[in-house]
Amino acid sequence: MLEPADSLTGLVDQIDLETYYRLKSAVELGKWNNGERLSRKQLEYCLQAIIAWESRHLPEDQRTGFVCKA
Repeated sequence: MLEPADSLTGLVDQIDLETYYRLKSAVELGKWNNGERLSRKQLEYCLQAIIAWESRHLPEDQRTGFVCKA
């Protein structure tokens, strides 16, 4: 269980790989694992968490929104 975080950075520090994949799946499908649809705010917060997590853990070319400049 995640401990309360006092900032986005604190929250991102607590996200493990499994949680990252669950957040990403929820955003892609528009719903949680239990079938409940994400609200607009939940979608926004999930995207922020995903982008912040990726900036710390993935190379730039593997991050959400990366555009190849060939």
